[in-house]
Amino acid sequence: MYPRTGLIIIASLVSLAMVITYKYTTNQARMKEIKELNVKLQEEMKKCKDNPKKMLECQKRMLELSGEMMKSSFVPMIITMLPLFVLIAWLRNFYADTELVKSWIWYYIGAGIVSNMLIRKVLKVY
Repeated sequence: MYPRTGLIIIASLVSLAMVITYKYTTNQARMKEIKELNVKLQEEMKKCKDNPKKMLECQKRMLELSGEMMKSSFVPMIITMLPLFVLIAWLRNFYADTELVKSWIWYYIGAGIVSNMLIRKVLKVY
């Protein structure tokens, strides 16, 4: 009856499930530590613009930290990817007969991004 509202609710629930999965399959203390280290390294890079050697060291360290973050987010991505693909296929078929036939994916993506950001802030997921 209300396809936009339903789609926004579905996207929000999927975001909630993904954030909870991410929170409990990653080491949140380490993620917070990496985020704080990245902020410090960025500040240090701003201070040493004239020292290319020091800047290169900071960039190298940031790259290592980014790699560690990516490795730790791999498990939750694998866990949530297959159900997400199934859901998107189902949604595509479901919304094929509604007024949202050409724009449903944009509603889903927009609602997913906004709800994901809000849920991460509320649940303090890094």
